[in-house]
Amino acid sequence: MNKVLIITYYWPPSGGAGVQRWLKFTKYLPEFGWEPVILTVDPEYAAYPVTDNSLAAELPLSVKVHRTPAIDYFSIYKKDKSRIPAAGFANSVDNTFKGKILRFIRGNFFIPDPRRGWNKYAFRKACEIIETEGINHVITTSPPHSTQFIGLNIKKKYPGIKWIADLRDPWTDIYYYKQFYPTFISKRIDSGLEKKVLKKADRIITVGASLKTLFSLKVKGIENKTEVITNGYDEADFKVITANEPSRFTITYVGTLSDIYPVNGLIASLKNLRLEGKDFVLRFVGTVSENVRDLIMSDIPDSSVEFLPYAIHSEAIKYMMSSTVLILIIPSHKSNKSIVTGKLFEYLASGKPILCLGPADGDAAEIINKCRSGVTVDYYDEKKISEFLGNVDEYSGLSDKDAVKDFSRFSLAKQLVVVLK
Repeated sequence: MNKVLIITYYWPPSGGAGVQRWLKFTKYLPEFGWEPVILTVDPEYAAYPVTDNSLAAELPLSVKVHRTPAIDYFSIYKKDKSRIPAAGFANSVDNTFKGKILRFIRGNFFIPDPRRGWNKYAFRKACEIIETEGINHVITTSPPHSTQFIGLNIKKKYPGIKWIADLRDPWTDIYYYKQFYPTFISKRIDSGLEKKVLKKADRIITVGASLKTLFSLKVKGIENKTEVITNGYDEADFKVITANEPSRFTITYVGTLSDIYPVNGLIASLKNLRLEGKDFVLRFVGTVSENVRDLIMSDIPDSSVEFLPYAIHSEAIKYMMSSTVLILIIPSHKSNKSIVTGKLFEYLASGKPILCLGPADGDAAEIINKCRSGVTVDYYDEKKISEFLGNVDEYSGLSDKDAVKDFSRFSLAKQLVVVLK
Protein backbone atom coordinates (compact mmCIF):
# COMPACT_ATOMS: atom_id res chain seq x y z
CA MET A 1 0.00 0.00 0.00
CA ASN A 2 1.30 3.48 -0.87
CA LYS A 3 2.05 5.76 2.07
CA VAL A 4 1.32 9.48 2.34
CA LEU A 5 2.55 11.73 5.15
CA ILE A 6 -0.13 14.24 6.19
CA ILE A 7 1.24 17.19 8.15
CA THR A 8 -1.48 19.07 10.01
CA TYR A 9 -1.41 21.30 13.09
CA TYR A 10 -5.08 20.70 13.83
CA TRP A 11 -5.88 17.13 14.84
CA PRO A 12 -7.93 15.59 17.64
CA PRO A 13 -8.34 16.65 20.42
CA SER A 14 -8.61 19.92 18.45
CA GLY A 15 -12.06 20.57 17.03
CA GLY A 16 -13.29 22.39 13.93
CA ALA A 17 -13.73 21.90 10.19
CA GLY A 18 -9.99 21.81 9.45
CA VAL A 19 -9.61 18.78 11.70
CA GLN A 20 -12.54 16.94 10.16
CA ARG A 21 -11.28 17.46 6.59
CA TRP A 22 -8.12 15.41 7.09
CA LEU A 23 -9.52 13.08 9.71
CA LYS A 24 -12.14 11.98 7.17
CA PHE A 25 -9.61 11.69 4.33
CA THR A 26 -7.53 9.52 6.65
CA LYS A 27 -10.58 7.36 7.31
CA TYR A 28 -11.32 6.70 3.62
CA LEU A 29 -7.92 6.78 1.85
CA PRO A 30 -7.10 3.13 2.76
CA GLU A 31 -10.11 2.04 0.69
CA PHE A 32 -8.25 3.39 -2.35
CA GLY A 33 -4.88 1.83 -1.56
CA TRP A 34 -3.27 4.66 0.41
CA GLU A 35 -1.97 4.43 3.98
CA PRO A 36 -2.00 7.83 5.75
CA VAL A 37 0.71 8.63 8.29
CA ILE A 38 -0.08 11.66 10.45
CA LEU A 39 2.33 14.26 11.83
CA THR A 40 0.81 16.77 14.23
CA VAL A 41 1.54 18.81 17.34
CA ASP A 42 1.44 17.38 20.83
CA PRO A 43 -1.71 18.76 22.53
CA GLU A 44 0.39 19.73 25.55
CA TYR A 45 2.17 22.30 23.38
CA ALA A 46 -0.71 23.25 21.09
CA ALA A 47 -2.90 26.34 20.92
CA TYR A 48 -6.39 25.10 20.01
CA PRO A 49 -9.29 27.59 19.87
CA VAL A 50 -11.73 24.70 20.46
CA THR A 51 -11.44 21.03 21.40
CA ASP A 52 -13.56 18.02 20.54
CA ASN A 53 -12.37 14.82 22.18
CA SER A 54 -15.12 12.82 20.49
CA LEU A 55 -13.38 13.07 17.10
CA ALA A 56 -10.52 10.80 18.20
CA ALA A 57 -12.91 7.84 18.18
CA GLU A 58 -13.22 8.14 14.39
CA LEU A 59 -9.53 7.48 13.77
CA PRO A 60 -8.78 3.90 12.65
CA LEU A 61 -6.50 2.17 15.17
CA SER A 62 -4.10 1.19 12.37
CA VAL A 63 -3.20 4.82 11.57
CA LYS A 64 0.16 5.99 12.91
CA VAL A 65 0.02 9.43 14.53
CA HIS A 66 3.30 11.16 15.38
CA ARG A 67 3.19 14.15 17.75
CA THR A 68 5.94 16.65 18.48
CA PRO A 69 6.51 19.53 20.88
CA ALA A 70 6.19 23.15 19.74
CA ILE A 71 6.96 26.62 20.98
CA ASP A 72 3.60 28.05 21.98
CA TYR A 73 3.67 31.75 21.16
CA PHE A 74 0.08 31.98 22.36
CA SER A 75 1.16 31.15 25.92
CA ILE A 76 0.27 34.71 26.96
CA TYR A 77 -3.38 33.63 26.63
CA LYS A 78 -3.07 30.39 28.57
CA LYS A 79 -4.19 31.89 31.88
CA ASP A 80 -7.61 32.03 30.28
CA LYS A 81 -8.01 29.13 27.87
CA SER A 82 -11.05 30.77 26.27
CA ARG A 83 -8.86 33.61 25.03
CA ILE A 84 -6.73 31.52 22.69
CA PRO A 85 -7.75 33.25 19.45
CA ALA A 86 -9.51 31.49 16.63
CA ALA A 87 -9.26 32.69 13.03
CA GLY A 88 -6.36 34.96 13.77
CA PHE A 89 -8.09 37.14 16.39
CA ALA A 90 -10.99 37.74 13.99
CA ASN A 91 -13.79 36.24 16.03
CA SER A 92 -13.65 38.67 18.92
CA VAL A 93 -11.70 41.83 18.23
CA ASP A 94 -10.27 43.49 21.33
CA ASN A 95 -10.08 47.19 20.49
CA THR A 96 -8.40 48.18 23.72
CA PHE A 97 -4.88 49.59 23.42
CA LYS A 98 -3.46 46.27 24.63
CA GLY A 99 -5.59 44.36 22.12
CA LYS A 100 -4.39 46.47 19.22
CA ILE A 101 -0.76 46.11 20.29
CA LEU A 102 -1.14 42.33 20.50
CA ARG A 103 -2.62 42.23 17.00
CA PHE A 104 0.16 44.45 15.66
CA ILE A 105 2.76 42.11 17.17
CA ARG A 106 0.90 39.13 15.71
CA GLY A 107 0.85 40.67 12.23
CA ASN A 108 4.40 41.96 12.08
CA PHE A 109 6.58 39.74 14.26
CA PHE A 110 4.95 36.34 13.67
CA ILE A 111 4.75 36.01 9.90
CA PRO A 112 2.62 34.30 8.71
CA ASP A 113 1.27 33.19 12.12
CA PRO A 114 2.30 32.40 15.72
CA ARG A 115 1.91 28.65 15.23
CA ARG A 116 5.18 28.64 13.31
CA GLY A 117 6.69 27.65 16.67
CA TRP A 118 5.86 24.08 15.67
CA ASN A 119 7.85 24.08 12.43
CA LYS A 120 11.37 23.11 13.47
CA TYR A 121 10.11 20.20 15.55
CA ALA A 122 7.74 19.04 12.82
CA PHE A 123 10.40 19.26 10.09
CA ARG A 124 12.86 17.20 12.10
CA LYS A 125 10.24 14.52 12.77
CA ALA A 126 9.01 14.58 9.16
CA CYS A 127 12.53 13.81 7.90
CA GLU A 128 12.72 10.87 10.30
CA ILE A 129 9.35 9.51 9.16
CA ILE A 130 10.18 9.95 5.47
CA GLU A 131 13.40 7.98 5.83
CA THR A 132 12.09 5.19 8.08
CA GLU A 133 8.69 4.74 6.39
CA GLY A 134 9.81 5.16 2.78
CA ILE A 135 7.48 8.12 2.19
CA ASN A 136 7.27 9.56 -1.35
CA HIS A 137 4.16 11.73 -0.93
CA VAL A 138 3.67 14.57 1.55
CA ILE A 139 0.61 16.74 2.16
CA THR A 140 0.75 19.94 4.21
CA THR A 141 -2.58 21.52 5.10
CA SER A 142 -3.24 25.06 6.28
CA PRO A 143 -4.19 27.26 8.02
CA PRO A 144 -2.04 27.79 9.94
CA HIS A 145 -0.17 28.74 6.77
CA SER A 146 3.17 28.41 8.57
CA THR A 147 2.65 24.65 8.16
CA GLN A 148 3.38 25.09 4.45
CA PHE A 149 6.99 26.03 5.29
CA ILE A 150 7.49 22.47 6.54
CA GLY A 151 6.58 21.31 3.03
CA LEU A 152 8.97 23.85 1.51
CA ASN A 153 11.85 22.55 3.60
CA ILE A 154 10.98 18.93 2.88
CA LYS A 155 10.91 19.62 -0.86
CA LYS A 156 14.31 21.33 -0.61
CA LYS A 157 15.90 18.39 1.26
CA TYR A 158 14.10 15.64 -0.70
CA PRO A 159 13.57 16.93 -4.28
CA GLY A 160 12.05 13.62 -5.34
CA ILE A 161 9.18 13.89 -2.86
CA LYS A 162 5.78 14.78 -4.31
CA TRP A 163 4.59 17.69 -2.15
CA ILE A 164 0.91 18.66 -2.16
CA ALA A 165 -0.06 21.93 -0.47
CA ASP A 166 -3.67 22.02 0.75
CA LEU A 167 -4.79 25.62 1.31
CA ARG A 168 -8.21 25.71 2.93
CA ASP A 169 -8.36 29.50 3.29
CA PRO A 170 -6.89 32.56 1.58
CA TRP A 171 -3.47 33.63 2.90
CA THR A 172 -2.74 37.35 2.54
CA ASP A 173 -6.31 37.92 1.32
CA ILE A 174 -8.04 36.44 4.36
CA TYR A 175 -10.92 38.65 5.49
CA TYR A 176 -9.37 39.54 8.85
CA TYR A 177 -5.82 40.25 7.56
CA LYS A 178 -5.98 44.02 8.09
CA GLN A 179 -6.87 43.52 11.75
CA PHE A 180 -3.16 42.73 12.31
CA TYR A 181 -2.07 46.20 11.11
CA PRO A 182 0.65 44.74 8.85
CA THR A 183 3.25 47.24 7.68
CA PHE A 184 4.22 47.53 4.02
CA ILE A 185 7.37 45.50 4.71
CA SER A 186 5.42 42.79 6.56
CA LYS A 187 2.92 42.49 3.72
CA ARG A 188 5.76 42.18 1.19
CA ILE A 189 7.44 39.44 3.24
CA ASP A 190 4.19 37.52 3.77
CA SER A 191 3.18 37.82 0.11
CA GLY A 192 6.62 36.62 -0.97
CA LEU A 193 6.35 33.54 1.26
CA GLU A 194 2.87 32.80 -0.07
CA LYS A 195 4.09 32.94 -3.67
CA LYS A 196 7.09 30.76 -2.86
CA VAL A 197 4.82 28.01 -1.52
CA LEU A 198 2.56 28.26 -4.57
CA LYS A 199 5.56 28.02 -6.93
CA LYS A 200 7.39 25.17 -5.21
CA ALA A 201 4.51 22.81 -4.41
CA ASP A 202 4.09 19.99 -6.94
CA ARG A 203 0.32 20.17 -6.59
CA ILE A 204 -2.05 22.59 -4.86
CA ILE A 205 -5.48 21.82 -3.44
CA THR A 206 -8.07 24.47 -2.59
CA VAL A 207 -11.62 24.14 -1.29
CA GLY A 208 -13.40 26.25 -3.92
CA ALA A 209 -13.24 27.55 -7.49
CA SER A 210 -12.88 31.21 -6.49
CA LEU A 211 -10.04 30.38 -4.12
CA LYS A 212 -8.29 28.54 -6.96
CA THR A 213 -8.66 31.65 -9.11
CA LEU A 214 -7.36 33.86 -6.30
CA PHE A 215 -4.17 31.84 -5.91
CA SER A 216 -3.73 31.40 -9.68
CA LEU A 217 -3.63 35.18 -10.14
CA LYS A 218 -0.63 35.39 -7.82
CA VAL A 219 1.70 33.02 -9.66
CA LYS A 220 1.54 32.53 -13.41
CA GLY A 221 0.81 29.03 -14.62
CA ILE A 222 -0.15 27.37 -11.34
CA GLU A 223 -3.79 26.88 -12.31
CA ASN A 224 -2.72 23.74 -14.18
CA LYS A 225 -1.41 22.13 -10.99
CA THR A 226 -4.27 23.33 -8.77
CA GLU A 227 -7.24 21.11 -7.97
CA VAL A 228 -10.49 22.00 -6.20
CA ILE A 229 -11.48 19.46 -3.55
CA THR A 230 -14.18 20.90 -1.33
CA ASN A 231 -14.91 20.10 2.27
CA GLY A 232 -17.70 17.63 2.75
CA TYR A 233 -19.81 15.45 5.03
CA ASP A 234 -19.46 11.88 6.21
CA GLU A 235 -22.52 9.75 5.47
CA ALA A 236 -21.68 7.63 8.52
CA ASP A 237 -22.27 10.64 10.79
CA PHE A 238 -25.87 10.87 9.64
CA LYS A 239 -26.84 7.20 9.76
CA VAL A 240 -27.15 7.22 13.54
CA ILE A 241 -29.06 10.51 13.80
CA THR A 242 -32.69 10.78 12.74
CA ALA A 243 -34.07 14.03 11.35
CA ASN A 244 -37.14 15.43 13.06
CA GLU A 245 -39.41 18.41 12.74
CA PRO A 246 -39.41 20.50 15.93
CA SER A 247 -42.76 21.47 17.39
CA ARG A 248 -41.68 25.11 17.26
CA PHE A 249 -40.35 26.83 14.11
CA THR A 250 -36.60 26.58 14.77
CA ILE A 251 -33.97 28.60 12.91
CA THR A 252 -30.45 27.32 13.67
CA TYR A 253 -27.01 28.76 13.09
CA VAL A 254 -24.05 26.50 13.88
CA GLY A 255 -20.52 27.87 14.28
CA THR A 256 -18.76 31.14 15.03
CA LEU A 257 -20.52 34.46 14.57
CA SER A 258 -18.19 37.45 14.82
CA ASP A 259 -18.71 41.14 14.10
CA ILE A 260 -17.92 40.69 10.41
CA TYR A 261 -21.00 38.48 9.89
CA PRO A 262 -23.94 40.83 9.12
CA VAL A 263 -27.14 39.89 10.94
CA ASN A 264 -29.14 43.13 10.60
CA GLY A 265 -31.24 41.92 7.67
CA LEU A 266 -32.04 38.65 9.42
CA ILE A 267 -33.05 40.41 12.63
CA ALA A 268 -35.26 42.89 10.80
CA SER A 269 -36.98 40.05 8.94
CA LEU A 270 -37.60 38.13 12.14
CA LYS A 271 -39.11 41.23 13.74
CA ASN A 272 -41.51 41.38 10.79
CA LEU A 273 -42.42 37.73 11.25
CA ARG A 274 -43.19 38.33 14.93
CA LEU A 275 -45.45 41.24 14.00
CA GLU A 276 -47.27 38.87 11.66
CA GLY A 277 -47.84 36.52 14.57
CA LYS A 278 -45.35 33.79 13.63
CA ASP A 279 -43.75 32.04 16.60
CA PHE A 280 -40.12 30.94 16.26
CA VAL A 281 -36.89 30.30 18.12
CA LEU A 282 -33.56 31.57 16.76
CA ARG A 283 -30.87 29.15 17.94
CA PHE A 284 -27.11 29.74 17.89
CA VAL A 285 -24.75 26.85 18.53
CA GLY A 286 -21.19 28.07 18.99
CA THR A 287 -19.33 31.28 19.72
CA VAL A 288 -21.23 34.55 19.21
CA SER A 289 -19.40 37.85 19.69
CA GLU A 290 -20.62 40.16 22.42
CA ASN A 291 -21.56 42.88 19.92
CA VAL A 292 -23.64 40.53 17.77
CA ARG A 293 -25.29 39.01 20.83
CA ASP A 294 -26.28 42.47 22.10
CA LEU A 295 -27.65 43.41 18.68
CA ILE A 296 -29.81 40.29 18.56
CA MET A 297 -31.06 40.62 22.12
CA SER A 298 -32.02 44.27 21.60
CA ASP A 299 -34.61 43.33 18.98
CA ILE A 300 -35.64 39.75 19.69
CA PRO A 301 -37.13 38.73 23.06
CA ASP A 302 -35.37 36.19 25.29
CA SER A 303 -38.18 33.70 24.70
CA SER A 304 -37.34 33.58 20.99
CA VAL A 305 -33.52 33.31 21.20
CA GLU A 306 -31.30 30.49 22.35
CA PHE A 307 -27.50 30.76 22.72
CA LEU A 308 -25.74 27.43 23.14
CA PRO A 309 -21.98 26.91 23.59
CA TYR A 310 -19.66 25.16 21.13
CA ALA A 311 -20.90 21.61 20.68
CA ILE A 312 -18.93 18.48 19.81
CA HIS A 313 -19.37 17.35 16.24
CA SER A 314 -22.08 14.73 16.82
CA GLU A 315 -24.12 17.11 18.97
CA ALA A 316 -23.82 19.86 16.36
CA ILE A 317 -25.29 17.51 13.77
CA LYS A 318 -28.18 16.68 16.11
CA TYR A 319 -28.99 20.39 16.38
CA MET A 320 -28.97 20.67 12.58
CA MET A 321 -31.27 17.66 12.21
CA SER A 322 -33.76 19.04 14.76
CA SER A 323 -34.19 22.38 12.96
CA THR A 324 -36.76 23.81 10.58
CA VAL A 325 -34.28 26.07 8.78
CA LEU A 326 -30.49 26.31 8.80
CA ILE A 327 -28.79 29.69 8.51
CA LEU A 328 -25.44 30.14 6.77
CA ILE A 329 -23.82 33.58 6.91
CA ILE A 330 -20.77 34.41 4.77
CA PRO A 331 -18.44 37.05 6.27
CA SER A 332 -18.86 40.45 4.62
CA HIS A 333 -15.56 41.02 2.83
CA LYS A 334 -14.27 41.64 -0.70
CA SER A 335 -13.21 37.96 -0.84
CA ASN A 336 -16.59 36.63 0.33
CA LYS A 337 -17.34 34.95 -3.00
CA SER A 338 -14.56 32.45 -2.29
CA ILE A 339 -15.66 31.60 1.27
CA VAL A 340 -17.19 28.15 1.62
CA THR A 341 -17.56 27.20 5.27
CA GLY A 342 -17.14 23.57 6.29
CA LYS A 343 -20.55 23.35 7.92
CA LEU A 344 -22.30 24.02 4.60
CA PHE A 345 -21.82 20.40 3.55
CA GLU A 346 -23.31 19.00 6.73
CA TYR A 347 -26.17 21.44 6.28
CA LEU A 348 -26.66 19.89 2.83
CA ALA A 349 -26.55 16.36 4.21
CA SER A 350 -29.18 17.18 6.83
CA GLY A 351 -31.75 17.81 4.11
CA LYS A 352 -33.02 20.90 5.93
CA PRO A 353 -33.71 24.07 3.88
CA ILE A 354 -30.75 26.48 3.94
CA LEU A 355 -30.95 30.26 4.04
CA CYS A 356 -27.54 31.61 3.02
CA LEU A 357 -26.80 35.31 3.56
CA GLY A 358 -24.03 36.36 1.21
CA PRO A 359 -23.12 36.90 -2.45
CA ALA A 360 -25.59 35.26 -4.85
CA ASP A 361 -22.72 34.62 -7.29
CA GLY A 362 -20.36 33.13 -4.69
CA ASP A 363 -19.06 29.57 -4.42
CA ALA A 364 -21.36 28.72 -1.50
CA ALA A 365 -24.40 29.93 -3.45
CA GLU A 366 -23.38 27.84 -6.45
CA ILE A 367 -23.19 24.69 -4.32
CA ILE A 368 -26.56 25.36 -2.67
CA ASN A 369 -28.15 25.96 -6.07
CA LYS A 370 -26.59 22.82 -7.54
CA CYS A 371 -28.06 20.76 -4.72
CA ARG A 372 -31.41 22.61 -4.74
CA SER A 373 -31.05 22.93 -0.98
CA GLY A 374 -32.12 26.51 -0.34
CA VAL A 375 -31.55 30.11 -1.37
CA THR A 376 -28.82 32.75 -1.13
CA VAL A 377 -29.87 36.35 -0.60
CA ASP A 378 -28.12 39.61 0.17
CA TYR A 379 -27.36 40.27 3.84
CA TYR A 380 -29.80 43.20 4.01
CA ASP A 381 -32.60 42.01 1.73
CA GLU A 382 -35.32 41.89 4.38
CA LYS A 383 -38.05 41.15 1.84
CA LYS A 384 -36.44 38.01 0.38
CA ILE A 385 -35.36 36.76 3.79
CA SER A 386 -38.91 37.16 5.08
CA GLU A 387 -40.37 35.49 1.98
CA PHE A 388 -38.11 32.47 2.43
CA LEU A 389 -38.80 32.08 6.15
CA GLY A 390 -42.51 32.61 5.61
CA ASN A 391 -42.73 29.97 2.86
CA VAL A 392 -40.02 27.52 3.92
CA ASP A 393 -42.33 24.52 3.43
CA GLU A 394 -41.99 25.06 -0.32
CA TYR A 395 -38.28 24.21 -0.06
CA SER A 396 -38.61 21.12 2.12
CA GLY A 397 -37.83 17.83 0.39
CA LEU A 398 -36.51 19.45 -2.81
CA SER A 399 -32.84 18.69 -2.22
CA ASP A 400 -31.07 16.79 -5.04
CA LYS A 401 -29.65 13.81 -3.15
CA ASP A 402 -27.40 12.74 -6.02
CA ALA A 403 -25.84 16.20 -6.20
CA VAL A 404 -25.38 16.26 -2.43
CA LYS A 405 -23.64 12.88 -2.58
CA ASP A 406 -20.85 14.42 -4.66
CA PHE A 407 -19.73 16.09 -1.44
CA SER A 408 -19.55 12.93 0.66
CA ARG A 409 -16.15 12.29 2.25
CA PHE A 410 -15.89 9.02 0.32
CA SER A 411 -16.38 10.78 -3.03
CA LEU A 412 -13.89 13.49 -2.09
CA ALA A 413 -11.27 10.91 -1.04
CA LYS A 414 -11.60 9.44 -4.52
CA GLN A 415 -10.73 12.88 -5.95
CA LEU A 416 -7.73 13.18 -3.64
CA VAL A 417 -6.33 9.87 -4.86
CA VAL A 418 -6.21 11.26 -8.41
CA VAL A 419 -4.07 14.17 -7.16
CA LEU A 420 -1.76 11.80 -5.28
CA LYS A 421 -0.97 9.66 -8.34
